[in-house]
Amino acid sequence: MKDIKYHFLSIFVTAIVAGSFISTGQLAGTMNSLSLTLLRFFIATLTLSPFILLSPQKAKVVKSIFIKTLLMSLFFSSFFICMFEALKTTTPLNTGTIYTLVPFMTALASIIVFRQHFSLSLLFIYLLAAIGTSWVVLKGDISALYALNFNQGDYIFLLGCLSMVGFSISMKALHHGEDSLITVFCIMLGGIIWMTLALLILQLPLGWHNVSFNMAFHMLYLALFSTLLSTIIIHKVTVKLGPVKVMAYIYLSPVFVAFIMLIFEGKLILVEVYPGIVLSIICTFLLQIFSKKMDNSSSDLKTN
Repeated sequence: MKDIKYHFLSIFVTAIVAGSFISTGQLAGTMNSLSLTLLRFFIATLTLSPFILLSPQKAKVVKSIFIKTLLMSLFFSSFFICMFEALKTTTPLNTGTIYTLVPFMTALASIIVFRQHFSLSLLFIYLLAAIGTSWVVLKGDISALYALNFNQGDYIFLLGCLSMVGFSISMKALHHGEDSLITVFCIMLGGIIWMTLALLILQLPLGWHNVSFNMAFHMLYLALFSTLLSTIIIHKVTVKLGPVKVMAYIYLSPVFVAFIMLIFEGKLILVEVYPGIVLSIICTFLLQIFSKKMDNSSSDLKTN
């Protein structure tokens, strides 16, 4: 029960990130996606700068941890780069389906890095959770599953998913008691470096001037909430709960997207989607219970 607030924060941040789909959709076409991500990192870093750089003590910590956070920001930035490159040759339906593998891959990585125990029952729950989430993504249309055609873009996105796993694992593995605000500031700063390099290599224009005043709200939501606030919360809860438990909440993301689209855009949730929503919710909470048992088993192994 002592960790309950971190679970609520995990659910909250899942809803925040799900809300970014509307803002991203509104900003689509104003600039290339890499420039949009760079602008998100830039605004987030600028917002956080006074709280970090005006404190000599925090600025000193930035200097000491910046190199190791470059690896974390590389994983984080690589996910966006791979996603946007993948969408040139694949579909959001494909990427949404592939993304359901991230929690399972995180669990596998945790076995290697943190020596966590993994049971067959947990594997079965991950399978059910992936089915439930895919059900929501595919809107209950089984024929859409058969119609999925995997191509080069899907392999690129799979690489991006591995980067997201690396980001989650590195947040826990590289943490040595640093304040989340300082770590996230370094991640955002590193993200600016990596995204700028990507833009230069791909020879893409910035196009920031295309963001009109009417679009400013959506841009600020993406930068301050979906990027800055969400990363701060994710870092805090990952350090406390571990990457396996936090990434399991990804299965709720399509559920939140469906309800957000219903509330803000009036898009009804199809009856065919309901079983997938229920299955996703049940499996997410089952994963939290079984992941706790997995942690306890790992602790016993280390003790013995």
